[in-house]
Amino acid sequence: MADNFLLVASQVGTLFLMMAVGYTLTKAGKFSRETLSQVTFLLLYVVVPCLMIDTLQMPRSPRLMKVMGLCMALSLGLYLLSALLACLFFHRQGPDTRTVLRYGAMYGNIGFMGLPLIQAVLGEEGMVFAIVGQVAFTLFAWSHGVLLMGGKEGFSVKKMFLNPGIIGSAAGVGLFLLDLRLPSVLADGASFLGSMNTPLAMVVIGAQMAGADLGATFRNPRLYLAALLKLIGLPLVTALVLLPLGLEPVMYTTLVILAATPTAGYTSIFAQQYRRDAGTAAQLVTLTTLCCILTLPCFAVLAGMWSGA
Repeated sequence: MADNFLLVASQVGTLFLMMAVGYTLTKAGKFSRETLSQVTFLLLYVVVPCLMIDTLQMPRSPRLMKVMGLCMALSLGLYLLSALLACLFFHRQGPDTRTVLRYGAMYGNIGFMGLPLIQAVLGEEGMVFAIVGQVAFTLFAWSHGVLLMGGKEGFSVKKMFLNPGIIGSAAGVGLFLLDLRLPSVLADGASFLGSMNTPLAMVVIGAQMAGADLGATFRNPRLYLAALLKLIGLPLVTALVLLPLGLEPVMYTTLVILAATPTAGYTSIFAQQYRRDAGTAAQLVTLTTLCCILTLPCFAVLAGMWSGA
């Protein structure tokens, strides 16, 4: 157990070292807000879709399709459960702050934090389930998440389906279902671009954290309940709900780790777009990202133990 904890902690520590690069460059004035926006665009519209396509370039089989379908159904069900649980909290906050805290408590940073960690800890087998989890996140975040943050007037079916996560997923899943392989030139290009996800994502998170007031973040008491729900409450519920189902150890561990990821960056983006409490959103993203260095290894080890991995 101690060895597994140290292994996961070392992987999380490596990710934080890469975050430190983005943080330091931003504080030194070498990484501007415009640069951050451009790198984020590169990640969302090129790197992550290429990672999805590359991961799903594998032989199709009835067993694999069955477990991927099960993973998708479970992921969507877990988001529904998370949404219901989040509604039980933050009633004393104003509507703009309450909305941000509920969103931040249920949506994790799967693309920038979950995928790199799964890739480092569980390898390609875990990445298949992580990509399915990413698709479920995208569907829920651009439907329920937009309705939560922006109301009915902010919801768009077009945006729900025409966003980089869904487009990359559709390309990867389409090639997988048709059992088609990309030509080596395209496959190698997608592979190389997809491999940029981990370092670039960590640099972006570090740069985002550099713009936050860390002192004010830790002095804001209303953040701690949301952080507790995101980093401990929901992943623990996920682990307990999935435990009786007898899932494959890698699938079980992947879903628990994804549930334990810190608050998604979409929280800040949507808060700004729909004029919610953007300050609280940025602080919650920062707080949960810093605290997850302790909680993520714990849940990764717990999931491994309970699944018998």
